[in-house]
Amino acid sequence: MNENDNEVAKTDVMLPEAGENTRCGFVALVGAPNAGKSTLLNALVGTKVSIVTQKAQTTRAQIRGVVTEGESQIVFIDTPGIFAPKRRLDRAMVEAAWAGAGDADYVALILDVQKGVTPDIEALLTSLAESTSPKVLVLNKVDLIEREKLLKLSEDLNGRLRFEATFMISALSGSGVKDFLAWTMARIPLGPWHFPEDQLTDLTLALTAAEVTREKLFLRVHDEIPYNATVETEKFTVKKDGSYKIDQVVYLAREAHKKIVLGAGGQTIKSIGADARKELMEMYEVPVHLFLFVKVREKWGDDPERYREMGLEWTK
Repeated sequence: MNENDNEVAKTDVMLPEAGENTRCGFVALVGAPNAGKSTLLNALVGTKVSIVTQKAQTTRAQIRGVVTEGESQIVFIDTPGIFAPKRRLDRAMVEAAWAGAGDADYVALILDVQKGVTPDIEALLTSLAESTSPKVLVLNKVDLIEREKLLKLSEDLNGRLRFEATFMISALSGSGVKDFLAWTMARIPLGPWHFPEDQLTDLTLALTAAEVTREKLFLRVHDEIPYNATVETEKFTVKKDGSYKIDQVVYLAREAHKKIVLGAGGQTIKSIGADARKELMEMYEVPVHLFLFVKVREKWGDDPERYREMGLEWTK
């Protein structure tokens, strides 16, 4: 096994045949940056499949989390935050978000109730009005505002757009998440499953590892380096003893950022690697040998290969 064949839980696993009661559907989680979509996805799946940081637009491509209960399977799609794009990377992320929404049986609008209806949400409501997919309103972080304001916000949004249902949740604490899951489980269409019962995401091991390291990078140096940094897994090898050897490259846009990421005596990158390695060992339940390399690629945001690695479409 090498970096090209480390698919997660897809090897030699037969999907169940579609029966009279077998159900499978797709639910897209859309919203403005930092609305809590990734936190909600992790809460729905019951484990971490999407990275979470305080940095806006952390999610760059569609990440699918799979929930299977009884004879029903839902594929939740965590999309990049929808905002007014300024750069090529921004445009690719927004296009990925709308592509995820267009393919879904239901579109769930996740809204941070503390921020309310921002200009990004206004634009999002206008675009959603043109979508024919059934829509659900999910008000997140409801424990952080007064109930009167919450009810007024819900009334306002439901007056602007037709939602099939409204849910008030806290993705971080899990409050209300089961109600949202139960509602969608009962309404997805009849059909065969798309994933084996024990598969929780469509990410490969190599992509998962890159996302975990990117999360640790942003958590450690989010104030010092800009958003345009990325991590790629160059090699992912399963050794004879069952352990994983992972070689990754941290790509930065400027030479000045390299000193920040490396730190004095290489201590910062060592700390990032140690945090990533610890989480990967917990996720994979095997020993992990993680090697990080830092490189400067000033115009990586204009490199089609980088977009392919991130699962995004590169457009001129």
